[in-house]
Amino acid sequence: MKIEGWRARWLIAIGFRLIKLWSGTLRFEIDDRSALLSTPLAENYIGSLWHNRLLLIPFVLNKFAPHRPGAGLISASRDGDLIAPLTERFGFQVVRGSSSRMGASATLELAGVLASGRDVLMTPDGPRGPIYALGPGIIFLAQKSGAPIQPINLEFSSCWRVNSWDRFILPRPFSTVRVIFGPLHRIKPTTTPEEFEAERVRLQEAMMTLVERR
Repeated sequence: MKIEGWRARWLIAIGFRLIKLWSGTLRFEIDDRSALLSTPLAENYIGSLWHNRLLLIPFVLNKFAPHRPGAGLISASRDGDLIAPLTERFGFQVVRGSSSRMGASATLELAGVLASGRDVLMTPDGPRGPIYALGPGIIFLAQKSGAPIQPINLEFSSCWRVNSWDRFILPRPFSTVRVIFGPLHRIKPTTTPEEFEAERVRLQEAMMTLVERR
């Protein structure tokens, strides 16, 4: 059943307040391996985060990187209809589409967002997985825009796991969240399917090196 109208607005408002209250109980540790937070903004990046660690990322980026305006790619699904306005409440622009099956129009729109001075965040195994399997969309975008990819990971000292395809993570109140910004990753130009696949695997492996608890 599609939720819309006042019910949708009510859920979005409650969700926004709940995430802020929930986040207020957590302790955050920053592991900034790319010096992202201490380096003046010189270029925009494509943030890459696994889908099961998505819950807190709007809060995290808004709190720790307020100098970097951002945009998120949100699935064009019923769930996305609620997540998109919730994401906007944290100050992020929203582009609707799938990172695993991103079409030419979404690629062009995201390239335009990067050119306008905003970072872009994608979950490259979303919206339906398989878990930790990086889709081709983020590689296409990096090659089209020339922007580097910023691998991001969140690790939790204590959490619950949802019974979903990605075992979505919910941090327990008063736990510690370690936010890891990996080294910037640049995608090479490719001319053959084999070269493209090598770049896809190279990024997937770079992201998995940041994951401690799967």
